[in-house]
Amino acid sequence: MSETVETAEHSANELPLSAVLLDIAEHGEARISIDELMHKFGGRAIGALLFIFGLACTLPLPPGATTIFGFPLLLLGPQLIIGGGVPWLPERVKSRTISTADLRTALPRAIPWLQKVEAVSKPRLVFLFNPIGERLIGLICTALAFVLILPIPLGNILPALAVAVLSFSLIQRDGLIALLGYALAITSASVLVLAAHIIVRTFEHMWAVISAA
Repeated sequence: MSETVETAEHSANELPLSAVLLDIAEHGEARISIDELMHKFGGRAIGALLFIFGLACTLPLPPGATTIFGFPLLLLGPQLIIGGGVPWLPERVKSRTISTADLRTALPRAIPWLQKVEAVSKPRLVFLFNPIGERLIGLICTALAFVLILPIPLGNILPALAVAVLSFSLIQRDGLIALLGYALAITSASVLVLAAHIIVRTFEHMWAVISAA
């Protein structure tokens, strides 16, 4: 039994991420659980789940949806910080299911772009993925996850994209993609700081006007 599981995980590790996602999109059941997704991703489960939930948060979702998808990121990011290999999620999270119909709607749009990136991606600048580098990615993804669970209108796209790009670089061991992810994370932080500054100044101005009235 253990040999079968190891063989399945080895096969999953050899397949491009786009192929695994295509297999998930063609899942025969009406719903697929987070636990099933973890098994399909094999040894790349932490990076792949970060990618999936990060990518989901970039979509035009109804209010509160990024909080739902951001919560698993808060659990997975710290596991990279401590050097975890096999992802741990609470049973109530692993048992949650995702509609296969929703996956068939969303994934086919993303997979062609993913395949194009995979075609030119290769392991390079791999020193960025040493233990310190992986922990740094985990730290950044955790910080961005805190942003994603906050109800900030239109404030989820850049942080979510940064999480998706950094986690994808981790899967591909591609340092150039990692550098892009770092750039997106810095840009995201800068935009949020600027937005917070504008909001504070606006309230200060409003308060000054009200006080002078």
